Amino acid sequence: MFTGNRGCLVDDTGRVSRHHRGRLWIVCVTSFKDWRSPLNRPGRWTPIFFLDDAVALAAGHRPCGLCRRDYYLSYREAVRRGRGIAGPVLATDLNRMLAAERLARGSGLARAGDRKLWVGSIDDLADGVVIVADDGDRPLLVLGENLMEFRFGGWVNPVPRPGGEKVRVLTPPTSAIALANGYRAVLHSNRIDESAQRNPLALTRPADGSVPGS
Repeated sequence: MFTGNRGCLVDDTGRVSRHHRGRLWIVCVTSFKDWRSPLNRPGRWTPIFFLDDAVALAAGHRPCGLCRRDYYLSYREAVRRGRGIAGPVLATDLNRMLAAERLARGSGLARAGDRKLWVGSIDDLADGVVIVADDGDRPLLVLGENLMEFRFGGWVNPVPRPGGEKVRVLTPPTSAIALANGYRAVLHSNRIDESAQRNPLALTRPADGSVPGS
């Protein structure tokens, strides 16, 4: 559903050679003002792609302030409210917060082992947060009374959400705070859970391909 930016990821030959460059990790719509961006042009940002908002937020990205302006403003306000900040939260503030929460120090193209997880009560996690299963590295989406397993084609295999447990959380704390304080993630519609389909987060993409407003 979305594309994103974490800088130029290719070398001078167009080969993917780095995990990210810089702190600007944003989530963008796949179509905006008929703009076109090459997939692997040296010196330009390299598009990457996400199943939906929950995946993008779990990866450490935030909504773009240009092509997803309403979502960006909603996210920014939710972070401000959740963190109890009196003044406005700027894009640079969000970038700094998320940069500190995403990765431990390291380098190279493969950075999965450097991801920072945090521990929280599953009872306190909002819909749209992604956790990591105790039996391995399976990402699970928190949605209503269920947890759903990630597949490249959508969220599947709903199981009851356990209560009173501590879990490892993949979604960075700043985004988890946003989701708990009013930010509504756009989730992929390919889910097989009827209760999830009745959930207000169960947004589907309109026929014209645009992303619904917040």
